[in-house]
Amino acid sequence: MPLPPSGNTPWPPPQLDIPHADIDMWRAWYSGNTDHLAAVYGGPTNYRSNAVARQYFEVDQRRAGGEELRSFWGQAPSPGQQAAKLHVPIAADIAEMSANLLWSDVPQVTVDVDSTDKATARSTQAQIGRYLDDRGHAKFREGAELTAGLSNVFLRVVWDTTLRPRPWTDVIAPEAVVPTWKWGALAEAIVWQELAPREDATKVWRLLEHHTPGAIEYGLYEGKVSELGMRADTLAAHPDTEYLVKRTDSQGRQSTGVKRMLITHLPNVLPNRVWDGIPGTAPLGRSDFAGIEPMMDALDETWTSWMRDLRLGKARLLVPQSMLETEGAGSGGIFDLDKEVSVALNLLGGESMKDAITEVQFNIRVEAHEQTSRALRLQILSSAGYSAQGFGEAGTIAATATEVVARKEESLTTRGTKLLYQRPALLEHVTTMMMIDVAHCKAKGVDPAAELTASWPQAIQPDPEATARTLSLLDTAGAISDFMKVKWRSPELDDTEVEAEVRRIRADKRADLVPAGDPFNTGGGIDPNADPATGSGDGSDTAAGADEPQEDPGEPALKAA
Repeated sequence: MPLPPSGNTPWPPPQLDIPHADIDMWRAWYSGNTDHLAAVYGGPTNYRSNAVARQYFEVDQRRAGGEELRSFWGQAPSPGQQAAKLHVPIAADIAEMSANLLWSDVPQVTVDVDSTDKATARSTQAQIGRYLDDRGHAKFREGAELTAGLSNVFLRVVWDTTLRPRPWTDVIAPEAVVPTWKWGALAEAIVWQELAPREDATKVWRLLEHHTPGAIEYGLYEGKVSELGMRADTLAAHPDTEYLVKRTDSQGRQSTGVKRMLITHLPNVLPNRVWDGIPGTAPLGRSDFAGIEPMMDALDETWTSWMRDLRLGKARLLVPQSMLETEGAGSGGIFDLDKEVSVALNLLGGESMKDAITEVQFNIRVEAHEQTSRALRLQILSSAGYSAQGFGEAGTIAATATEVVARKEESLTTRGTKLLYQRPALLEHVTTMMMIDVAHCKAKGVDPAAELTASWPQAIQPDPEATARTLSLLDTAGAISDFMKVKWRSPELDDTEVEAEVRRIRADKRADLVPAGDPFNTGGGIDPNADPATGSGDGSDTAAGADEPQEDPGEPALKAA
């Protein structure tokens, strides 16, 4: 869709009301803001106040429509009572765990050497490593965490050589993008943001960016909270957009210099069960929170009830009025709890002072609340696709890598599923960055047409002792070469680094093969100046001993050092 015309255009577009209502609900759980949760489920901003969303949810019957909707956070506090609702941030924990599983380490993005020449492949590879430095790594992790909670995000390539020498990544929340899909792929996108108010605070200024392959069109609008309003004649009408005047033509258009969009869509997982049948929402991702909101609500209610038991369980004393001491007329009565000596009182019926004082202390249902909260927590994690081991539910007992994998199998399965969506988005985004780098940042030796592959490090590192035993058995059986042993030991090394390590290992072995002497006076004595790596010294070309291990003919050829 192009930039909207001036007028009373509703904004955001009404077709996004339902997705935005759910995303707003997931954002409330993700942020842990109790005021936001109360507003989502019981305040004026909940989905029931929106006619379109209300009609959809009542017809679909996925939520109890009307006033029958029952939730802990939707209940107003009792009049005259202190608000004491507690929130357990398990939603934030889930989103953080998802991001850590995916981006705790930087994935290896490599250039296919068959798609370009070797020299360009090396320089392109080096430049990609600069894109994924600490800043780039942090941005992708940020995007992964938001994606887990909000169902999807958008990645935008930006550049400004006055700030940084290379382009970088900008993460955009899903509510700030109006996408247009074609065959399930992102064809166009309008990115919008609200700007700082000006003299008239009732007016809302918005900047819209219409992204298409090769171009961006900017539009500055002055309107109301729910209406886009009139489009300004120039981008200089607002101080926050004056810098765009130099970048655009008279129509507010800017050529990107590349034949693709600068926006990449990153969904969490698909398909989307929540918005089934709603036009334009099929490519959007599914939040990790989808379907577990009632259980998270029940977990908060359980913890609040537990803390309520603690408050009500405080010991209290009920004493008769005759035991109170007065400080004069109109001063009321007091009972000193710390007084050690008191005068005995003549009470009615022969009742003693001890019997007259009544202690009130309610039971604190610790075990019942703990079991309930634990069961809810385990079910929430399982429904979200994560193992309880990763959240400290299974203790911290030392275990082998195999045992850890077994305990975290559910989380690792979810990680593998999410990588199916992370990998294409990463490669598409990095390719766009290379194009912008060449076109606007004057990058040298970078081939944007090179084919890329991405591989993530193992989530659970293998046990070094188990790896050593396996390699030893294979070596004894003669079933593995030196090259594959090094590759197995250090999978992060490329072939060139592996070959260099093999050469060093063989040189060390040859250095250890020193003859014990020449007991039969055959002339094969030890030359103290001999090079252990070549077996010769003083410029001679004496061949190495017959006992020197020969190179396996089936092993990849190694270049001379």
